[in-house]
Amino acid sequence: MGVDEADILEMLFELARDAGFEIRAAGRLAPDDPPLLSGVCRLRGKLYIVLSANESVPVQIEALALAIRENASETLQNRHLPPAIRDLLDPAGSKPFGSS
Repeated sequence: MGVDEADILEMLFELARDAGFEIRAAGRLAPDDPPLLSGVCRLRGKLYIVLSANESVPVQIEALALAIRENASETLQNRHLPPAIRDLLDPAGSKPFGSS
């Protein structure tokens, strides 16, 4: 039985929280503004992952994986991760989620 997108997203949320990220969901700031993109930022020394409500789950998965991979690799050491998560977070073999 495989791991579905919702499970992967939840596991990445857990890893990001364990690594000290604050996770925020965001939409448009004002009706005329373009849609926001998911990404990571640092504000007053704290890392935030902003996930755009306008983006698909695979894009949100990629944003979380990239933030963890680039900013919290020490959180992954000595931690058991399912193969689907390990593959997403492996910098040597990373490719976009859902690509073959």
